[in-house]
Amino acid sequence: MPAVVTFFENLYYRPKWYHWAAAFLLLPFSILYASIMWIRRRIVRRRRFKLPIIGVGNLLVGGSGKTPMTITLAKRYEKAAVVLRGYGRKSRGLVVVSRWGRIESDVETSGDEAMLLARSLPDATIIVAEDRIEAIEKAHAMGATIVFLDDAFSKVGIEKFEILLYPAKTPNILPLPSGPFREFPSEKKFADLVLVEGRDFERIVTCEGCDEPMLLVTAIANPQRLEPFLPKGRIKGRLIRPDHAWFDTNEIERAMQIAGVKKILTTQKDAVKLETSGFDMALLTLRLRIEPTVFDAIERYVERFDTQRPAAAPT
Repeated sequence: MPAVVTFFENLYYRPKWYHWAAAFLLLPFSILYASIMWIRRRIVRRRRFKLPIIGVGNLLVGGSGKTPMTITLAKRYEKAAVVLRGYGRKSRGLVVVSRWGRIESDVETSGDEAMLLARSLPDATIIVAEDRIEAIEKAHAMGATIVFLDDAFSKVGIEKFEILLYPAKTPNILPLPSGPFREFPSEKKFADLVLVEGRDFERIVTCEGCDEPMLLVTAIANPQRLEPFLPKGRIKGRLIRPDHAWFDTNEIERAMQIAGVKKILTTQKDAVKLETSGFDMALLTLRLRIEPTVFDAIERYVERFDTQRPAAAPT
């Protein structure tokens, strides 16, 4: 992984004393950026829709469990659609990745997260689009009765029930680029639910097929968060790429030869890009344990929304 990416990941999630010099130099840009976001959140007019919108997001860059949270919540509803940007995809515009469980796209067109959602939600519709409003309208036209927005907290122009995922520890509370926060941390007050990891939800990771020496292959944000879940003594090498990056099979083969292994270990998000590669793969599977009060709060919103029947969105 590029050294600059590693440096900023360490600055954001594992800062040492020498990282703070760079954070201090970048601080004027951080204050300017966060101030613009502060103003934007207060002046942008929010658009309302005729069906409930559940936003799942975070304030920090990098992985926070948004996708597994979205999967867990969307499974509870019939005719649910999930809308997301589709970062890393090799396409543009609106793409229907799956239509009520029937997958209509390949992973290069959809992106890794969207394909993982499509595989994990066999009864839902998954749509990727730069324009989330266009995608919500498409989902509604297709018959969706509820829409989940993945990575949604920054989408301030959409009226929705805001679920904000928050880490248990935040060693660096500065905004980008000095720290990992997309906005001032105080902006979490705009969320309807703030779910703290370790209190409101917990990650449960299982290592499937981890029965021999392996090469870890992954392209996720902050990959060091995998360390507590890796089988001890089985990881003989690592091939780490930036978040959403695509893999070169020749590079993986060379890394396997150097490590002296015949098997790779990867995540569910990475596996959708590697499933046709022919490699023998072990898998880190992730599910969430969520406090029942979270489901109750969402259900109350959905029931209240149905009662209020909001007017049509302005044109």
